[in-house]
Amino acid sequence: MSEPVKGPRSYFPSIEAKYGRPIEHWMSALGEVRGLKHLEQVNWLKNEHGMGHGHANALVAVFRAEHEA
Repeated sequence: MSEPVKGPRSYFPSIEAKYGRPIEHWMSALGEVRGLKHLEQVNWLKNEHGMGHGHANALVAVFRAEHEA
């Protein structure tokens, strides 16, 4: 039996369902604004893509953990 997904990744299924794009799309999009700070990236997703704060924050948290470590 697999462990339930916890943390920011737990938002991924609802992000894909609500915005109609796979997580890989959002990770690629965040690569375009890699140089921004965390909150600036969150605000970019909100302003440019109409994303809610929780969803945007979850994506940015995972993106930064995987791509800026």
